[in-house]
Amino acid sequence: MKQLTIVGAGWAGLAAAVAATQAGWHVQLFEASNIAGGRARSLQQSFAGKPLDNGQHVLIGAYSNTLALMRTVGLKPDELLKRIPLDLRFADGQGLSLPNWPLPLNMLAGLSRAQGWNLKDKASLMQAAWGWHRARFECDLTWTVEQLCNASRLSPRVMTQLIEPLCLSALNTPLNHASAKVFLRVLHDALLGGLGSSDLLVPRVDLGELLPNVCVEWLRTRGADIHLGTRVSATQVSALQHAASADSAVLLACPPWEAARLAADIAPKWALSCAELTHKAIATVYLHCKDVGFNGLARPMMALHSHAQAPAQFVFDKGALSEQHGLLAAVVSACTTERDDVTELVHEQACKQLGLVNVEVVQTVVEKRATLACIPMLDRPEPFVAQGLWACGDFICGPYPSTLEGAVRSGQQVVTQISQVTHR
Repeated sequence: MKQLTIVGAGWAGLAAAVAATQAGWHVQLFEASNIAGGRARSLQQSFAGKPLDNGQHVLIGAYSNTLALMRTVGLKPDELLKRIPLDLRFADGQGLSLPNWPLPLNMLAGLSRAQGWNLKDKASLMQAAWGWHRARFECDLTWTVEQLCNASRLSPRVMTQLIEPLCLSALNTPLNHASAKVFLRVLHDALLGGLGSSDLLVPRVDLGELLPNVCVEWLRTRGADIHLGTRVSATQVSALQHAASADSAVLLACPPWEAARLAADIAPKWALSCAELTHKAIATVYLHCKDVGFNGLARPMMALHSHAQAPAQFVFDKGALSEQHGLLAAVVSACTTERDDVTELVHEQACKQLGLVNVEVVQTVVEKRATLACIPMLDRPEPFVAQGLWACGDFICGPYPSTLEGAVRSGQQVVTQISQVTHR
């Protein structure tokens, strides 16, 4: 039987392990942490008897591979994810909300009722969207999202209330640095992926239960060897790679800095390309509202007016999502503020914009290297590292930014590539 050794049990590694098992490989999976999930995992801390997560992740309806993977291991996405038609409205009612209708009817309906937008704002978005569609969602490879918006003559209000939060949530990179090409790719899949592709899919359960825990059990019942809490050394990787044959391979499914460390002696140039990647942080501030009579927010997810002194872009009502009454999760994408400072600023922002008074900080989680800085012309590493050694992850060369879907697709695609090589 063919043998695949995978280092890393994040979403990419788990997707690869499932795909390899389905293809008839025996999988040996190593994970340094005691829990699977990588940068989308549950924490030991809990609230109302349920775990907190290391960040508030959101999927979209276009994440076809992730949703299919969930079904493969026996999960029911419709029960685990709350489906919300794209809704980027603020607490004051301003912003865009799209009904779950086919394009362009959903866009027309959403624009007709967008509060706080004048005719110029609405016309600029329709004109820009039509232009992007005619250009087949392609643009100058060197453009930032800001340059794309300026070329499309989008109004400042549309840029601030729609494009900026979309860009930050999808690419975790500010408008003036984010890749327009990648942004358009995400928009293409969300808008043209069929009915429901632009819907927001917000977890009703902790991230461990959303996929990683069940994945691990699915793999174990099918003969995979799972080693959690086991750190693999560069020497071990070198020995495994040296022993690799037509019937075996090693797959690095760990973060780029770990992949660089493990491959430094085997493929120095490839390792350097991983080590030189720059990253952006994401902060999630968990708040407990104790206001008398507080029964949750008007919607499970709300946009927040964001600026330097009010850094959070979105807030989630965990009471409506996961029955953790009074718990709010405020998200700061592309976070550049220190942990204590961002906590204080977000606390003040939430109280002011949501009209709350008695609010306590529960926990602030900062993933300092949450995603790649998704800049134009970014040179991402290839999946092939050296003979018998491969890599996957949301940082590997591909059309998607650092998202769960990008990680899952990378893990599945590399197994296909490895299989093609071993079948020669």
